[in-house]
Amino acid sequence: MGLRERKKTETRAALSTAALRLALEKGADNVRVDEIAEAANVSPRTYNNYFASREQAIVAGITASRALHVSAALRSRPADEPLVESIIFAFAEQYREPPTEALALITSTPSLREAYLDSTSSMEPPIVDVISERTGKDPLGAEVLAAAVSAAARIAVQRWVDQRPSGLVVVSETSIEDCLREAIGHLAPALT
Repeated sequence: MGLRERKKTETRAALSTAALRLALEKGADNVRVDEIAEAANVSPRTYNNYFASREQAIVAGITASRALHVSAALRSRPADEPLVESIIFAFAEQYREPPTEALALITSTPSLREAYLDSTSSMEPPIVDVISERTGKDPLGAEVLAAAVSAAARIAVQRWVDQRPSGLVVVSETSIEDCLREAIGHLAPALT
């Protein structure tokens, strides 16, 4: 990675770290973009080059680390294991740990929860590589399947963490593995 790319990565990380810290301190609805920019030592204009909303900035740190964990979990699975099983395991592993304070904030704030669910697309690049390696699919086919996996995972997590009309967030009695198995299972024929 060149100096320019490294600086961009560092700026993005500084912004997302500052956004999450401020949201935990003040509440997500009380954080302003100019405060995030100031805390990261950049201008609000620079902030806007990286994030379209404060919700995106707040969830970015968590989703970036999850993408790395999904990638590592996928690569650690046995090569002879069905790819759909490897994918289900890799995604489910991200939800086995007890929720952190940051994840609790995200799941209890509707706008953050929506941004978090939408961010599952950040997990597509490592899935593309694994699908391509394990199935021999061409790059376009692997990208399409990774996008489908990402959408299925988003739907599974959305069903697992349900928000009631009262605003109460309820984790389903069904395990995350079962929710993922049901949603991603529809893609099994294409993932062979």
